[in-house]
Amino acid sequence: MDAFAHCENLVREADKDRFLASLFAPAERRRDLFALYAFNAEVAEIAGKVREPLAGEVRLQYWHDLFAGTGEGGANPVALALLDTVNRRALPRQPLLDLLEARRFDIYPDTFSTRADLETYARKTSSAVIELAMRILGEPGAADLDVARTAGIAYAIAGLARSVAFHASHGKIFVPEETLARHGSAHSDVLAGRSTASASAALADFREQAREQLGRIGDRLANLADRLIPALLPAALVRTYLARMERGDYDAFRTPVDVPQWRKQWLLWRAARDPRRIAG
Repeated sequence: MDAFAHCENLVREADKDRFLASLFAPAERRRDLFALYAFNAEVAEIAGKVREPLAGEVRLQYWHDLFAGTGEGGANPVALALLDTVNRRALPRQPLLDLLEARRFDIYPDTFSTRADLETYARKTSSAVIELAMRILGEPGAADLDVARTAGIAYAIAGLARSVAFHASHGKIFVPEETLARHGSAHSDVLAGRSTASASAALADFREQAREQLGRIGDRLANLADRLIPALLPAALVRTYLARMERGDYDAFRTPVDVPQWRKQWLLWRAARDPRRIAG
């Protein structure tokens, strides 16, 4: 199978949001987006696939060496496709190296101390992917990249909020210490999946951080170049995800949060026609 076809199949299965958003990109750029998104999916899944941090470090080091120029992709189709994309599109490698460094946080039982720490992590992961996708689609300006950074934070936090139960089951908490402390929520309650009043309040505060970030880009979306819109489209799903988590019967540890594919396609289509809808 062609390396890029492999990436497309991987993204279709592992990252439906970005897969559907990519369909709004020009066909000649789409395969490069799939290469980027396949790499992101593989790296994001490392923490859930390893039992010991050392095994995660080994996998992250493989990718680090690849982008640092000290390693080879071998027969890894994602590596082959992404290296080809990086070279052809003249993508900067530092954001990829920074993303890998940020992902080291995933494989250890560490927590964020502050909301600012969480946002730094989100900028180096989710935002970096949007920025690189914009570069694949064509020469973003400084204002475009600033929108990408903010939208990426919103999308990352919404995703982490949706997967609280999964991360807790693996001994990991992404909600910042200061957010938990503000509501008197204990680590033990989150890790045990107990929906106490304090834990629920902390998680609602956590989700509000995503909403705040999304609100910051509303006035700037109208100025976004049409060619760059597909890179930002996944963020158009954030408000719908958050709305699902605000329902009265929602339990962060027991209620799956997703949106039917037909509705995702409709939301993305609307946002592609009017990017101001990305912010709600």
